[in-house]
Amino acid sequence: MPSILSATARAALVADLQSLLADRSTTNATQIEHHSHGESWHAAGEPDVVVFPVSTDEVSAVVRAAARHGAPVVPFGVGSALEGHVNAVRGGVSIDLSRMNRVLRISVEDLDATVEAGVTHRQLNEALDGMGVQFWMDPGADATIGGMAATRASGTTAVRYGTMREVVLGLTVVLADGQVIQTGGRARKSSSGYDLTRLFVGSEGTLGVITEVTVRLHGLPEAVSAAVCPFESMDGAVQTVITTIQLGIPVARIELLDEVQIDAVNRYSKLSYPLKPTLFFEFHGTSPGSVAECAHEVQAIAGENGGRDFEWATRTEDRARLWHARHNAFYAALALRPGSKAWTTDVCVPISRLAACVLETKRDLQQSTLVATLVGHVGDGNFHVIFALDADNPAELAEATQINGRLVKRALAMGGTCSGEHGVGIGKMEYLREEHGDAVDVMRAIKRALDPDNRMNPGKMFQI
Repeated sequence: MPSILSATARAALVADLQSLLADRSTTNATQIEHHSHGESWHAAGEPDVVVFPVSTDEVSAVVRAAARHGAPVVPFGVGSALEGHVNAVRGGVSIDLSRMNRVLRISVEDLDATVEAGVTHRQLNEALDGMGVQFWMDPGADATIGGMAATRASGTTAVRYGTMREVVLGLTVVLADGQVIQTGGRARKSSSGYDLTRLFVGSEGTLGVITEVTVRLHGLPEAVSAAVCPFESMDGAVQTVITTIQLGIPVARIELLDEVQIDAVNRYSKLSYPLKPTLFFEFHGTSPGSVAECAHEVQAIAGENGGRDFEWATRTEDRARLWHARHNAFYAALALRPGSKAWTTDVCVPISRLAACVLETKRDLQQSTLVATLVGHVGDGNFHVIFALDADNPAELAEATQINGRLVKRALAMGGTCSGEHGVGIGKMEYLREEHGDAVDVMRAIKRALDPDNRMNPGKMFQI
């Protein structure tokens, strides 16, 4: 879809922004193209202009300028979004927050930190190095914390440390008219007023631009151990996950990779895991003994479900190698088909329905002609399918659309959600009504109240 701005309005907008930010406002073709898409297969949407603010005040000034010219506003972090969130489908201003990358405050005593939205989770952990605390949200890609808050992201450690919904304590947000508000605070609980923090966490830039985030930190565990275990069947692997969670065994990560994804990981990371459904585990504890006890309990459960040949990793470098391979699963899947484009989808279901959902989805993939892998943070019922597609082939897109549609409807029928962590963006809009019913009308009412002209990341989540 082309920009909604006329040539005259566009020229006036660009001139206004250049007077505000000088060389940090650009219409350079390379920058426009870079900011037209994320990592998703969805059609690109080019902004009219890209700006690089360095403060909340500058973001506010940019949003006010956009309001004067009726221009859409699209926040941009590092472009790792998977459902088209950063695509400027109606043109306007792409606000690149990457230069707002200061860690503003760290309190080891209170286990919290405040950062600008452009700080990535790895940058924050580098700042925390040696302090005995860590920010445990790990979505795989080195996403910005502002983007993670906007999409309500999680990742491999969510089964123990929660998602961005749980770890975000407060926000600074620029609203559609340029007004700056603070939500939440550093207190661990409050019964004061509406919970606006939770409103903006997961709002995907449709209600305002997040510029600062206060997050919860956790102490470093005294002992850590990781393991890899192949299974004779997908059912055995998933039943191991379900039993582990239901018994309340504390695990920090449980990741499932099907045999196709294992093949991809082996090739990409030069490993030699058996080509079988495989679980990656990590255990955190207060002592080596407590970690070993949990690990052996899980090993026994796995053995009852066809899991053999646990490969243990207690040294830091061995664990890093294991998780580096897991985090590269997206690129490993694409490497199975050089030149392909990724369509990555995800759902989340109650843990009791995980086996049925995974096995039915796996049957769909086995009957498909597409190259696709299954991988997931299954400890909390969340898993992904990565299609490696020829995006110019309508037949492949149609087949992926059908499989994705069946997957989402399957998850919803099981009491799950159309997205556990990727968000709605463009790709999951059609399922929002089926999942939330009349509550979508309440969401639209909130959107209209805060953004009456529908300029904040328009065309995402639902149509206005």
